Amino acid sequence: MQRTRVAVVGLGSVGRGAADAVAASPDFRLVGVVRRRAEPEERASGPHWEVPAVTRMEQLDGVQAALMCGPTRQLESGERALLRSGVSVVDTFDIHGDALWNHRQALRDAAVEGGARAVISAGWDPGTDSAIRALLEVIAPFGITYTNFGPGMSMGHSVAVRALPGVADAVSITLPAGYGRHRRAVYVKLDGSRPFADVECDIRQDPYFVRDETDIVEVECMSQAADSGHKVVIDRKGTAGCTGNQLLRWEMRISNPAVTGQIMVGALRAGLKKAPGAYTLIELPAADMLPGSLEDLVKRIV
Repeated sequence: MQRTRVAVVGLGSVGRGAADAVAASPDFRLVGVVRRRAEPEERASGPHWEVPAVTRMEQLDGVQAALMCGPTRQLESGERALLRSGVSVVDTFDIHGDALWNHRQALRDAAVEGGARAVISAGWDPGTDSAIRALLEVIAPFGITYTNFGPGMSMGHSVAVRALPGVADAVSITLPAGYGRHRRAVYVKLDGSRPFADVECDIRQDPYFVRDETDIVEVECMSQAADSGHKVVIDRKGTAGCTGNQLLRWEMRISNPAVTGQIMVGALRAGLKKAPGAYTLIELPAADMLPGSLEDLVKRIV
């Protein structure tokens, strides 16, 4: 089997999870890591992989696809350039609604121009949870769905706080409040350049936090707050045909970076089978996300 040559862009917790997942896949080959502060001749490594670490994609040979593991707000310009050059991308864009749709449309034109594929929002929410919500709605078309996260660390919210001036490190914990509502507990270590009151004001005004009740605490050490575990429970109550009171539930407890990286790999596998363009997970067949022939998958799973 000729394996697709894949680079990972960004080597934070999600980047390492993505690199681990690529290295464990039979149909992909991890060829390098792109990071802003890579030194000349640097090597990046994990439990089962070691590859060059570079500052620019052009420093790697023959990259066919890239897993984009940087902050959501910094993704689009780099992705569009890669797509136009013929490199397919997968990202974990984590803002729902209009912003997600607009991101999909912005990447679509670049992907078609370069003959490449983009799969956006391929984390666990948006991502696999989106696919589960779609499936639950197939079962009970008329009803309401509640997605309840946590308790656990939100990587997107944590990254948003770390990007603020004056913040040395931060962790945002999601706390379920029931019926799809959530509270945020944000632990912040300052770098000394700004007072806590100013940083706190920025957090409360950030779109990631503006709609949720948020507690913000200044800490000296992040070790007690940092934990990559997370949880989600998705409940739907609705009607199937003419029969009401259908009660459906999906639940999982995960290591956030590891699962996100694995989903990105499955999304890439499925995306490469589509025509050039941009896609979300609900547009990709589950069978296309798995390695192996369709015949074997049908016989084993169906």
